[in-house]
Amino acid sequence: MYDEFFAKAHQLIEEGIPFATAVVVRSEKPTSGKPGDKAIVTLDGVMFGWIGGSCAQPTVITEAQAAIAEDAARLVRITPNPGREVPPQGVKEVEMTCFSGGTLDVYIEPQQPRPRLLVVGHLPTAQSLAHLGKAMSYQVIAVDTETDGAAMAHADRVLTDLANIAEVVNPLTYVVVATHGHYDELALEHALRTSAPYVGLVSSRKRSEPIVDYLRQHGFGDRDLARLVVPAGLDIQARRGDEIALSIMAEIIQHRRNAERVDWPVEANDEATETASESSCCGGAGGDASEATAIDPICGMTVKTDGAAYTHEHDGTTYTFCCAGCQTKFASAPQDFVQRASI
Repeated sequence: MYDEFFAKAHQLIEEGIPFATAVVVRSEKPTSGKPGDKAIVTLDGVMFGWIGGSCAQPTVITEAQAAIAEDAARLVRITPNPGREVPPQGVKEVEMTCFSGGTLDVYIEPQQPRPRLLVVGHLPTAQSLAHLGKAMSYQVIAVDTETDGAAMAHADRVLTDLANIAEVVNPLTYVVVATHGHYDELALEHALRTSAPYVGLVSSRKRSEPIVDYLRQHGFGDRDLARLVVPAGLDIQARRGDEIALSIMAEIIQHRRNAERVDWPVEANDEATETASESSCCGGAGGDASEATAIDPICGMTVKTDGAAYTHEHDGTTYTFCCAGCQTKFASAPQDFVQRASI
């Protein structure tokens, strides 16, 4: 399991996909989760691994998604008796709504993708940018159409066609066009069609004027051009290529640290959640994702509605449960739980 955990983490890192790690650091019986159990949760709510069964799973997924969105780690205590004692500072208590009991302390840590620096060009400024970006732990992607990548071989990845730019840009990609007038317009056309939050051009203001006019004539409006920074870099009186590269990296850092929270696109994921497919909150088997499902309003677990053994009708609506314990708790006070149901 641990080999699969680290292999999945490596895969997501290489693909530039945000995720969170969840590790059980403490447990109280009865619970199937034990210290050291761990899982990976993606932004779209898919879990890989094991953190003690589906009683804890919905809470861990929800907290992991929040941790990714807020880029902040958290220590969560899942317990059937929240508030019974004052939790240690920094511990967030969440109710364990299943009847299996037990308490789990789970440390959840977001893992954000490495920021990407995409450098277009092969001359000294572009070369220095690639070296500096790597030294600062950016994933450096070079676009070198003139030397077939020979001048930019020190980058993590080299592209030789401008048409491939869109394939490697994500919301944490910073683009710098340093072609020094060779094909600025074409490079900027490709860069500005992406979601890159920063597109810098190594150019004087005077030389950039006809470039901006060209872009406007080719359909780029004020909103597109607002991301274009000309000249790229903070004004530190730079002269040499390496100094210009330093000023650009400083500006990228400034932009990144002052930017709004990144809203990563959530795509549908066809992979089944491993823990959901192997267990239910009270020991039953998981369901086929293709079958009709509902959300148990007590524990938040996804359950099959066709042929469900545990149901309760309230105000003309039939609610479905994973086990008798959740059904009984709902029946005792349905008005307290109907807001959590999703049919």
